[in-house]
Amino acid sequence: MLPVFLDHGVLIRCRAGKEFHMKFLDLTLATAEQNLALDEAMLEEAEKGRQPTELLRLWESPRPMVVVGRSSRVACEVDVAACQQMQVPVLRRCSGGAAVVAGPGCLMYAVILSYEKRPCLRMLDQAHGFVLDVMRRAMETILEGVEIQGTSDLTRQGRKFSGNSVRCKRHHLLYHGTILYQFPLPLISQCLTAAPRQPAYRQQRSHDQFVDNFPAGREILRQAIRQAWSAAELISEWPRERVEQLVAERYANESWNRRL
Repeated sequence: MLPVFLDHGVLIRCRAGKEFHMKFLDLTLATAEQNLALDEAMLEEAEKGRQPTELLRLWESPRPMVVVGRSSRVACEVDVAACQQMQVPVLRRCSGGAAVVAGPGCLMYAVILSYEKRPCLRMLDQAHGFVLDVMRRAMETILEGVEIQGTSDLTRQGRKFSGNSVRCKRHHLLYHGTILYQFPLPLISQCLTAAPRQPAYRQQRSHDQFVDNFPAGREILRQAIRQAWSAAELISEWPRERVEQLVAERYANESWNRRL
């Protein structure tokens, strides 16, 4: 069944399922900075191409890290002193949203989607709804009861296991997020302050009461996500030079990571 979204009384249908035919990049780079840069570099590459590009990437940070949103104020969302003591880097991504803690036990995904193929995604609420519905259905092939709540969260039994954000360009968008599955959850409350912006369904719960792992193994999750996006074409090429340039200009630069 194709996802259908309602906008100002007009039904808009986005293509989904086997009509994706996406490329698949299975790649974790050596550093947190490189991994964040690669998501942005892939979006730039899609924009430069003459043909609409759609791609799924899966990766997992080899060490804990805090990643704040493009407009996040670090001092409001992160316990900087605790992160320094634990040697957890605080980095800034190119997309919006609030701070997250990731690392081993947290599967990261990113999709590049084309506005030419899916013009309805130009409306941000429909972009959220479209991607999250695909991810929800992927999770439900493993375990039922997954819901979309807040702006861009996936939950089960009222507890969040996935946070997501978006970066929009002229012809494509980058949608990326986290899937907690075997993550040391106490690390979240150790690294982050109380969330300054909270969805109503959170009901002022602490991080420990609000966040949970999705009860599935890493490979099962990877297979479910790849199948949901029909990402059959495995690729190995990626924009190496642009990643290193972005790392030098932004992701390894305190003027970017601590600019707010």
